[in-house]
Amino acid sequence: MSDTKNAPLPRQVADSYVDALIELDPITGTYLGVPESSRRLPDFSPDGAEAVADLSRTTLARLAEAEARPGADSDAERRCARLLRERLTAELAVHDAHEGLRAVSNLSSPLHSVRGIFTVMPSQTEEDWSAVAARLRAVPAALEGYRASLAEGLRRSLPAGPRQVATVLDQLTEWIGTDGGWFADFTAGGPDALRGELDEAAAAARGALVELRDWLRGTYAPAIEGAADVVGRERYRRWARMWNGTDLDLDEAYAYGWAEFHRIHAEMRTEAEKILPGANPWEALRHLDTHGAHIEGVEETRVWLQELMDEAIEELNGTHFDLAERVKRVESMIAPPGSAAAPYYTQPSVDFSRPGRTWLPTMGETRFPVYDLVSTWYHEGVPGHHLQLAQWAHVSDQLSRYQATVGMVSANAEGWALYAERLMDELGFLSDPERRLGYLDAQMMRALRVIVDIGMHLELDIPADSPFHPGERWTPELAREFFGLHCGRPAEFLDSELVRYLGMPGQAIGYKLGERAWLTGREAARKAHGDAFDAKKWHMAALSQGSLGLDDLVEELSAL
Repeated sequence: MSDTKNAPLPRQVADSYVDALIELDPITGTYLGVPESSRRLPDFSPDGAEAVADLSRTTLARLAEAEARPGADSDAERRCARLLRERLTAELAVHDAHEGLRAVSNLSSPLHSVRGIFTVMPSQTEEDWSAVAARLRAVPAALEGYRASLAEGLRRSLPAGPRQVATVLDQLTEWIGTDGGWFADFTAGGPDALRGELDEAAAAARGALVELRDWLRGTYAPAIEGAADVVGRERYRRWARMWNGTDLDLDEAYAYGWAEFHRIHAEMRTEAEKILPGANPWEALRHLDTHGAHIEGVEETRVWLQELMDEAIEELNGTHFDLAERVKRVESMIAPPGSAAAPYYTQPSVDFSRPGRTWLPTMGETRFPVYDLVSTWYHEGVPGHHLQLAQWAHVSDQLSRYQATVGMVSANAEGWALYAERLMDELGFLSDPERRLGYLDAQMMRALRVIVDIGMHLELDIPADSPFHPGERWTPELAREFFGLHCGRPAEFLDSELVRYLGMPGQAIGYKLGERAWLTGREAARKAHGDAFDAKKWHMAALSQGSLGLDDLVEELSAL
């Protein structure tokens, strides 16, 4: 029998897990600001994935002992334990179903992790660039391990979706380039003293991309020809648990998506009438693309977005939030070429030596309509992802590193960010018709995601009251057409989005379902406190509790 009296508490188990995970996954180490991780890459082979799974199994056993120890029933320990158990159990379910053997995506895969980590590495000193060179030299082995996993997937008849593979082949071709490629461009700013070493390492990394592309094109793509792009209900339910931290009623969620579609559509018609009388919402948005307020120039847009976030911090701090100085720092960045079309955010390191950053993919454009930027940067930056994830880092010593970092539940974070957009609307920051129609278009996109993500993968029927193909069964082709008719985003963005949903089943629904959880929790807390409800106090308590799955999130938010 184990001696539970001397066992660690759940938060200690969680942080021990993070330490062990960093050894297996140095990419995670770099995101957390661990210098020792900077020269290595993970083992993406089947053996490497099994090592991570073994760590999860061992940690769950240690957690069971920790929960029996005196003191484990405190709120802080209980909250950490429930997150750790839920996350590791969900991750093991995905692993045990061998999903890692067909991990091809235009946004989230080992391949994208390898390239993306270089964009957040320190690059100020010669020692920093020496670490970059070492990590570049590790790229061939990392991608060889990834290829071994995909090859094992072929052997087991576990194919990725053909659309994913075709899109990633295009991405690889862009990264490889014709004159040194992305890695050479990335290292061009390195010091002269390391020029030969950096050039050699960049060339080796580019060569690994060429080998992977040629194998995907010549071996993998022909072998999966005719495979399904959608995953079906069983696989979808597993992935939905992974991304949302709860076992969803998928049919109820699908119906909720349609209810939100109809509600938002009505609001959009009202705003469109203010902009272009007689026009429908998407005609009004196309009008704004040409005649609305816009920013000209990539660098000018980056600066404008920085000012937008700085202004939001100035206006919200002290009224609706109480922000530490280091949380106030956030940087606006331009995403590297070859990124997916959607803007994104990278969180600060735990010690804030690397700040939180928002990233704008330009997709070759130099002119950016304001209506399409404002709500998005409230989502990605302030008060969205940045305030939540930077606050987690700020209070990580009161939580656990696990709760503040690698234990993040996607739907919790994306739900907060969508709630943040709505909050800015509630506070009057989107009173201008252009900006408000852009906000509603963004809200509509998240409702569409619920509809098409669940509808495509489960091959559901389109409801009889739908304005689009009522009674027919969803296909990716219908989903793309539906998006094009009800979303103001450019065609290349919508194409990228569709591939993203097919490659990350269950992730895209977390925005709207997560927002619903945040609103439900706030309303319950408001009812409990009555006139004494303090929005600033509630926001800071909510942002300081770390990550939780959606069921647990509603329960905890309601009690604040």
